[in-house]
Amino acid sequence: MTTRIADIEIPDSTLAKEATELIRDTAGELLYDHSRRVFLFGALRGRRRGLTFGPELLYVAALFHDLGLTEKYATSRQRFEIDGADAARDFLLRHGLAPEQTHIAWRAIALHTTPEIPYRMEPEVALVTAGVEVDVLGLGFDEVGDAQRDAVVAAHPRPDFKRRILAAFTEGIAHRPDTAFGNVKADVLSRFSPGFVRTDFVSVIEGSEWSE
Repeated sequence: MTTRIADIEIPDSTLAKEATELIRDTAGELLYDHSRRVFLFGALRGRRRGLTFGPELLYVAALFHDLGLTEKYATSRQRFEIDGADAARDFLLRHGLAPEQTHIAWRAIALHTTPEIPYRMEPEVALVTAGVEVDVLGLGFDEVGDAQRDAVVAAHPRPDFKRRILAAFTEGIAHRPDTAFGNVKADVLSRFSPGFVRTDFVSVIEGSEWSE
């Protein structure tokens, strides 16, 4: 039976079901519920804006977008966004999706912490960011109706979410602080990771090997 939440149909293809199982088993309750909300809020904002998007592709990208924060990547030295993007691409390729489709999912995940740029790209790229913005930052909050928000949160609760997601961000990137340079996660490490020192862009330029 098809599941609908806030009048958004959850994809139930074999690919979508396998993605659901993988993320539920790997990412844990916090990130699983968050990622499903990202799909739902992204789809709701896309519908409101009249965008045409592939629900299955958006669903997989939303599910994988924070996979790089999990224990599986505890020794990774690249940006967590890239870990999740690479995993989604490989998953989709194994399921026979065309490379151009997998590249859309890759970009959606890799760019979801980069403001503005996703909105100039494919709808699925834009809507992963749109879903993240609602669930984490409260941006676009009023684009989702009260009844819709209530339905999403009833299906995927967010107890103590602000504190818990910040803890997940910190735990997922504290071992690779250099990857926070130039993105929003530097703010997280600055607040919650003792000893973290921001890389300063101006200092990098002034300290380069160039004499002038």
